[in-house]
Amino acid sequence: MSAYDADAIVVGGGLAGVAAAIAVAKAGLKTIHLAPAGPPDRRTSALMMPSIDYLRSAGLVDDPAGIGHALTQIRIIDATGRLIRAPETLFGAAEAGLDAFGWNFANIRLMERFHAVAAGLGGLETRNVGVTGFGADQALTLADGTILRAPLIIGADGKKSLIRSAAGFHIRETEFSQAALVCDLDLDRPIGGTSIEFHYPQGPFTLVPAGGTRANLVWIDDGAVLERARAGGPEALVATFLEKSQRLFGTIALATPAFVFPLSTLSVDTAGANGVVLVGEAAHAFPPIGAQGLNLGLRDVADLAAALAAADRSRPDWAIGVSTDYSARRASDLARTGGMVDTLFRSLLAEMIPAQALRAGGLWALKLAPSLRKQAFAIGMGRR
Repeated sequence: MSAYDADAIVVGGGLAGVAAAIAVAKAGLKTIHLAPAGPPDRRTSALMMPSIDYLRSAGLVDDPAGIGHALTQIRIIDATGRLIRAPETLFGAAEAGLDAFGWNFANIRLMERFHAVAAGLGGLETRNVGVTGFGADQALTLADGTILRAPLIIGADGKKSLIRSAAGFHIRETEFSQAALVCDLDLDRPIGGTSIEFHYPQGPFTLVPAGGTRANLVWIDDGAVLERARAGGPEALVATFLEKSQRLFGTIALATPAFVFPLSTLSVDTAGANGVVLVGEAAHAFPPIGAQGLNLGLRDVADLAAALAAADRSRPDWAIGVSTDYSARRASDLARTGGMVDTLFRSLLAEMIPAQALRAGGLWALKLAPSLRKQAFAIGMGRR
């Protein structure tokens, strides 16, 4: 077998992939990051305070106020019209002793910041090339025909991960008929720091603060419904938004084009084995409910950094040890968060009266019981 080209190779150029490459390089490993250029990610990410704490400690973000917008309240409105409806509920960060639950960022701004940090790391080499194969002896075949090897391979190459598939990780995947429509809106009346969720039978219609009168929209509904709405043109789409938002914010104007993304869940039995670890959507993917996507990916990266810090790299099998340790560190968080998001999403779609009653009763309990609210805050924010 040829000598290794690096200590670690990170595959995937999304936010989780760049964060992982930075973490691995900062751990002192010679790192190659394979990050083929893709279209700009025009989505946003609501990052909870534990994620903000990690970004600060890792040197990825100095002041979140410089590139993001504080999330100080969450308002939930049951707009299902069902026989048993949940109460309108308002959660405030002050109840948890916080100035904010988290911050909402444009993914493009986060990526610019991550790239700036990566560019300053001497032990990190980034290549604008994809991977076409992964085989024996930790060998990666690149799109340009190059073959690279490293004892530790980090797959951050998304839902359709080649690394995950080639390494033989078992997945559980569920595809939904629902999709998500995302765009930015300009509102006549600003929503301040409040994220507002209108819960409809096919999923929530959520407005997330983006500064001033701007709000990020995430509308979940049947995929065919969303495609028809988008195809109807800007004027008809704005009329639909006015109806869905119950005309609470005055006039609405489209600030960006609308995009529709299909929804599915994906999970793995183990997040690491045999010198391969999976981070971000290569290991888990959920509907955009409860703001868990990138939050969970950053917790992956934090645990990868911890596993690397604990590793004895003088051992010939150190990379296998890192992958095993990483898998153990991630197991409970992945199971807990996956169960929470899946239960919440399915409860929003539930038509049976007992399920409606349980959901409404649950929100009443959260509304009235401070101890339950604190537990919900901790779980939703990803507190360990």
